[in-house]
Amino acid sequence: MAGGHDEDLMPEDNSGYKLSQPKQSLAEYQKMDENDESLKRYKESLGLGGGTDLSDPNDPRVCIIHSLSMESPGREPVVIDLSTPGSLEELKKKPFTIKEGAKFTMKAQFKVQHEILSGLHYVQTVKRGKIRIPGGKTSEMIGSYAPNTDKNPMYTKTFAEEEAPSGMLARGNYNAVSRFVDDDGKTHLEFEWSFDIAKDW
Repeated sequence: MAGGHDEDLMPEDNSGYKLSQPKQSLAEYQKMDENDESLKRYKESLGLGGGTDLSDPNDPRVCIIHSLSMESPGREPVVIDLSTPGSLEELKKKPFTIKEGAKFTMKAQFKVQHEILSGLHYVQTVKRGKIRIPGGKTSEMIGSYAPNTDKNPMYTKTFAEEEAPSGMLARGNYNAVSRFVDDDGKTHLEFEWSFDIAKDW
């Protein structure tokens, strides 16, 4: 992806998120003193609760984003599959429709493997033409996660509810760029997509 997106697609500085313990390797987390209740609760908050690790030794990725979905009351969810070959290329070509004024929530499904994922953010910018719309940047903390196990094979994060703009001037095509980035600045996925604001679904 072009470097021009970098500043727009970094998390807001005022997210206020800090790990309560220094970042360590997965093995070090597992060896933390089991008799210390605060450490035990911390490990549980990261998902280190046992089970068989599902990490794929042939896949070096730490975070694998499987899908994004948009849910609106009274509508079937619109699912953006990010896991199949060619899916990212199709996203930009095939915009989906959002009814003006509709309330909706976005939901991400993802898998973590090999190590603790620290401070994952979802950052999105929306433009109409080449100009970013007012309020067109979203930066949402997803959190920190341990590798998935057979007890919890997939993580799901539901974002805050949003409301589509309304009115004749709001209708039209919009282009978005989304990025999943952690607190080390590592980008796990970045993609472009588009949507139409219309009078009806």
